[in-house]
Amino acid sequence: MNALIRIWKIRDLRWNILFVLGMLVIFRIAAHIPVPGIDLENLRSFFRSNEILGLVNLFSGGTMENFSIVALGVAPYITASIILQLLTMIFPRLEALSKEPDGYRKINRYTRYLSVPLALLQSYGFIALLRQSSQFQIVLDTGLFRMIATMITLTAGTVFLMWIGELISEKKIGNGISILIFAGIIAAMPQTIRNTLVTFDSSKTIDILIFLFIAVITIVGVIVITEGQRNIPVSYARRVQGLRSYGGTQTHLPLRVNMAGVIPIIFAISVLLFPPLLAQFFVHARSQWLVIASEKVIQIFQNQLFHGIFYFLLVFGFTYFYTAVVFHPDQIAENLQKQGGFIPGIRPGNHTSQYLSQVTNRIMLAGALFLGIIAILPVLVQSFTDVKTLVLGGTSLLIVVSVVLEIMNQIEAQLTMRDYEGF
Repeated sequence: MNALIRIWKIRDLRWNILFVLGMLVIFRIAAHIPVPGIDLENLRSFFRSNEILGLVNLFSGGTMENFSIVALGVAPYITASIILQLLTMIFPRLEALSKEPDGYRKINRYTRYLSVPLALLQSYGFIALLRQSSQFQIVLDTGLFRMIATMITLTAGTVFLMWIGELISEKKIGNGISILIFAGIIAAMPQTIRNTLVTFDSSKTIDILIFLFIAVITIVGVIVITEGQRNIPVSYARRVQGLRSYGGTQTHLPLRVNMAGVIPIIFAISVLLFPPLLAQFFVHARSQWLVIASEKVIQIFQNQLFHGIFYFLLVFGFTYFYTAVVFHPDQIAENLQKQGGFIPGIRPGNHTSQYLSQVTNRIMLAGALFLGIIAILPVLVQSFTDVKTLVLGGTSLLIVVSVVLEIMNQIEAQLTMRDYEGF
């Protein structure tokens, strides 16, 4: 309560928080404005019948199920950001640009430019998938003009959310894109709780208690792993200049258990969704062998056991891959050597780089296993409980907890800064 009172007393911080809340209200209003020419009831039935698309809809906060003007969410922006991060490793010019003082803004601008064609492609694929559905007539108007208008509307919705995300980030309350994803996940909770209460059965009380127990344990685990880090001791040599001595300090280099965040899960979901989505287009092909192959692919990926094992392995592998992309022991060792720092008992240079790689690989094992278990948590919970209306999404919990911790840290940093100004 003291922290809330302090936040409310600081005028600019109070207005920043109210501004962010106002932007989230605008986002949720846009999420309920449907695009014309779509049968929403058939669309919801289609999502309920397709387990994989139901997962994507849950992740989007229901914007896809409503087929709203922001149905694509910020997914094209995230995809563009991932592509540019990978290209930065491949092309030396982009890597040099990222190290420039103004390089972050330029790369961010390139990310926004790349998001527009990706949004157009994704909107076309989404509409084509709905038109391929023979069980439900979802798209009422199949004309070329309506398709182009819908694609432009969905792309404009993504650009609108990118703009809102930038405005939120400028207020330094948290990352705008992450907060929008967080709001989409939280928005689906009231409906889930309502469905559970409406279909409540006293015989399922034990299942609900088990579900709540697993949820609490999961939240605690997410906080511990997200905040967990290995502190590598670093010493700086003492230097004597004239009558004064400099350096000789002791500090540490923090290595997080989960350096990759939720990026490996996003990678894995993209790979996991691509084969069945592609197979959906060939279910009604003229070639019989193509139809049989498409149906087989859809059946395999809807198998819970195969889905869980393949999903876990993808997340585990992508965790190591993405950590190798963002963490560079050679550069850290080189910077330490230039600044006169060293790890006690380890020689500077290559030995330091090898030591950091070994330590990272050991602690990354815990992070990769954690992310893999978090990814398949809904399947595990459904096997232990018989409550179909409650779905414990480990990925959703990871995003929610990470965003809340980031918001808390940024607000505390602003409060501390103002305390120093007062002092």
